[in-house]
Amino acid sequence: MPRLYKPPATVHAVQSDARRGRGAASKSAGRFERFQTEVFDDGWDTVDEEPPPLRTTVQADTARSVITYNQSPDIHFDRSINPYRGCEHGCVYCFARPSHAYLGLSPGLDFESRLFAKFDAPDLLAKELRKKGYQPAMIALGVNTDCYQPIEREHRITRRLLEVLSAFNHPVSIITKSQLIQRDIDILADMAERQLVMAAVSITSLDRELARRMEPRAATPHRRLATLEALNKAGVPTTIMTAPLIPGLNDHEIDALLQAAHDAGTRRAGYVLLRMPFEIKDLFRDWLAENYPDRAKKVINLIRAARGGRDYDSEFFTRGKGKGPYAELIGQRFRAACRRLDMNKAPHPVDFSRFSPPPAAGDQLALF
Repeated sequence: MPRLYKPPATVHAVQSDARRGRGAASKSAGRFERFQTEVFDDGWDTVDEEPPPLRTTVQADTARSVITYNQSPDIHFDRSINPYRGCEHGCVYCFARPSHAYLGLSPGLDFESRLFAKFDAPDLLAKELRKKGYQPAMIALGVNTDCYQPIEREHRITRRLLEVLSAFNHPVSIITKSQLIQRDIDILADMAERQLVMAAVSITSLDRELARRMEPRAATPHRRLATLEALNKAGVPTTIMTAPLIPGLNDHEIDALLQAAHDAGTRRAGYVLLRMPFEIKDLFRDWLAENYPDRAKKVINLIRAARGGRDYDSEFFTRGKGKGPYAELIGQRFRAACRRLDMNKAPHPVDFSRFSPPPAAGDQLALF
């Protein structure tokens, strides 16, 4: 049987008026699709017509379970929960973008406009935590996509997940770049008193213009620093994640970012070097060419220098930090800044001994 021709993946730009406030510049099909589509002039002069605005839609994501387990040796947690698929923050560099290809959607503009919500996640979580033999371990909340992205204001799935985890005395770690986490300080502060929670806020740049271009719908750097300060004042252990560090674009801000977080009361820090698996490499190149054409070539060359001459290396233990002289230099600068600020001296304490499923509706209470 003859093989069907599969055209190479290319980035098909969407007019800027239609994608205002979005991160990606294209709506190319994912890597599993057999065909790519491209806009062309068919003679009816429709190409130059003003496109309709790109609107965010939310659909139900039905799943049998909500806890996702991993066996990656270079990740410090083995389980996570992601209330949403896709993320309206629109961060162009987001390593989760390729996951939208599994849904037959574009990792570009679809990822940040066609979202999926796990509305029954809190009920599923309670059911899974009650399973016989379940052993508690740190659950990472919002690792793949931000659990406090804008649609959380309406759907409140993350808050309800925290209520379940608090009731079960189950430890949780959160990573976000949204100030919306402050809405749930009442729950987080209570869990912090029981050593059940830690929160990381991702801040990639103190440059408002760069942040706006990279993360068009995320909170401004100033608001994220204010969020760190508010969490620290409430007694919630915090970490600043300078992720991703992008060679030639924001890696020069390491010291300034850590200093700002330290001033806000944060005493732990982490970083990840830009990762460009699958479709991200094309999306990021296209974004660079549009926003920073004067340094695009330099940035890509530095990224490749830290990835063994390639756009990305998925090898465990080096995929997050890179390798080679340039990657080592970034690591040395980061560690030196942490030493200067007395950061990363001790891990946040976590108490797993408190885990205890509360009585379920209809359960008979023990007599003694």
